[in-house]
Amino acid sequence: MPTILILEDEPSIAESLIFVLKAEGFSTHWETLATSALAYIKTQPVDLVIMDVGLPDMTGFEACKQLRKFSDVPVMFLTARSDELDRVVGLEIGADDYVVKPFSPREVAARVKAILKRMR
Repeated sequence: MPTILILEDEPSIAESLIFVLKAEGFSTHWETLATSALAYIKTQPVDLVIMDVGLPDMTGFEACKQLRKFSDVPVMFLTARSDELDRVVGLEIGADDYVVKPFSPREVAARVKAILKRMR
């Protein structure tokens, strides 16, 4: 069962993602701080990370840069930042996908499946 780490500080968003991902057969782990998520990834294997850009302790962009120093795990940004520049930056620093809020949880689950299928 693939494990998805959700890095999101808004409980309602995280809970909707957890619900749909579990229904699709994924295991999930939720963190609200980038520092905690990065520490978790160093000790626990995850198959994909879904992260917000606006986090309390650092930006998701910075978290992705730090993650890329030690891991090639697929990353999907899920954020309210919809400017073209933000999308381009997110993809250039190592994200595999960039989804703008508001979003469809089922679409996110389908995108997760597609990314994991490509990674196999």
